[in-house]
Amino acid sequence: MLEKNTFVVKEKAKMFSSRNSYEILDEEGKVIGTAEQATSGLAKLLGMVLGDPPTQIDFREKTESGEPLVFTVRRAGYLFKKVQVVDAQGAVVGTYKAKRFSLSGGFHVYDKDGKHVAEIRGQLLKSDYTFFQPDGKTEMGKVSKKWAGAMKELFTSADTYAVQIAPAFADQPTVKMLILGAAVAIDCLMSTRGGAHGGESD
Repeated sequence: MLEKNTFVVKEKAKMFSSRNSYEILDEEGKVIGTAEQATSGLAKLLGMVLGDPPTQIDFREKTESGEPLVFTVRRAGYLFKKVQVVDAQGAVVGTYKAKRFSLSGGFHVYDKDGKHVAEIRGQLLKSDYTFFQPDGKTEMGKVSKKWAGAMKELFTSADTYAVQIAPAFADQPTVKMLILGAAVAIDCLMSTRGGAHGGESD
């Protein structure tokens, strides 16, 4: 899945479930993966008292032999929430921290060692934002509800958006995990649906 540079993320109808669930398609419309939210029963009970509970979103690749885990985005803590990306082995890849003194909002992204590796700017609640390197100029990728590809008709839904990786980062799976993970996490963990301050403040 992470060999791709363009992803179309489409939310599944919830029906009777409160869990967020997404299909991940390539630019030709083939389903190449899924993103499914999971929250433990205990976390849900504690969340009724303490606020948004710890939860995680598992990103899995669709293959002929099964659906192996690729990476996970998890929100931990109750009072001091932390949103992180971890790889299939459970190692931390990056952490999202909300900008503390920004009227327009956004996030900073830090790697496993705490090094600042990206900044997220744009209209987050409208799924229209860009990832920049710390210099604020070099674009790493973007999320948008505008699409000129073959699946343009899908984008009439408010819950469908495209994730595009900049060519310079096409061979960096870690960057792709951070960008694709943030696109889904901002939608359901760090936005109005999952808590506008789902990440740590910075």
